[in-house]
Amino acid sequence: MMVRFDPGEERIAVTRNFRVWEGGGEYNVARGLRRCFGQRTTLVTAVADNPVGRLLEDLMLQGGVDLSHLKWVEYDGIGRASRNGIYFLERGFGNRGAMGMMDRGHTPVSQMKPGDIDWDAIFNTEGVRWFHTGGVYCALSPSTAEVAKEAMASAKRHGVVVSFDCNYRPSLWKASGGRAAACRLNRELAQYVDVLFGHEGDLLDTCAAASGPPWYDSESYEAMSKRIQESFPAIKVIATTIRRPRTANRNDWGAFGFAEGNVFESVKFDDLEIFDRVGGGDSFAAGLIYGLMEHKGLKWALDCGVAHGALAMTTPGDSSMATLGEVERLMGGGSAAVQR
Repeated sequence: MMVRFDPGEERIAVTRNFRVWEGGGEYNVARGLRRCFGQRTTLVTAVADNPVGRLLEDLMLQGGVDLSHLKWVEYDGIGRASRNGIYFLERGFGNRGAMGMMDRGHTPVSQMKPGDIDWDAIFNTEGVRWFHTGGVYCALSPSTAEVAKEAMASAKRHGVVVSFDCNYRPSLWKASGGRAAACRLNRELAQYVDVLFGHEGDLLDTCAAASGPPWYDSESYEAMSKRIQESFPAIKVIATTIRRPRTANRNDWGAFGFAEGNVFESVKFDDLEIFDRVGGGDSFAAGLIYGLMEHKGLKWALDCGVAHGALAMTTPGDSSMATLGEVERLMGGGSAAVQR
């Protein structure tokens, strides 16, 4: 979890005012599932106990996510031992792309170690159906990758569905081996994954072929997905967003999915107008997870995820502000006309 500082229409270096939001990959998914799709969700994380931490708590409580597994860590007064992460984000416009600047060193969640959380108790007694984590958390420190592995293994032992968003971020892996190291870790964790958010480039032995974004048609996506499942048979569902930026605020947006030998393509939004692109992928994940949990089929789940992501990118902040009714209208081809 981090506090996001948003300069609005201005730039970080010259603004005198910031609006704050909460953000974080797993949290964005949990909040979307709770607020848009009505699911009970909880977050396992750690926060430094100071006013910024309490601000994060207040923002998360507004999101409706259960915080009974939030661990408070003593603050030493200057942030040498632990501090809460913050980040700054310019949304971009036209030919000026969005730009994020992270300030997240020494956060309590990056210092979590195996054994800190009784995962077996959570998965065995609390009725958990689904566990979600991803590559951003795993990249925070060597110990967080081990915590993720511990959690995923425990979830599998208790029959909980595990999803993993590869979510490669060059800045997080820059000092830790880059894309090749991220791929090695993803391959190690793939044995525990049921639903993979990513593509073949996140799992390659050599990452030379993964330098650019993936573009697929149904035929190439099927071939790619079958290669993944041959190497990692535990993976049952693969989902990949397709985002082609035209400008900072106009993207083509859609997704492919693969399950049980079949390829599905989502509803497509060509030349989608974007207000704030951050969190679109997490909102996609929330919609797809909801569709699969409700046994609506992969095609419906893909459409739900893409529509939810499209709506999330029309509002400020990392998190979705959409309703299920709005998502379903957009899935069905609803227009942007005024609702009265």
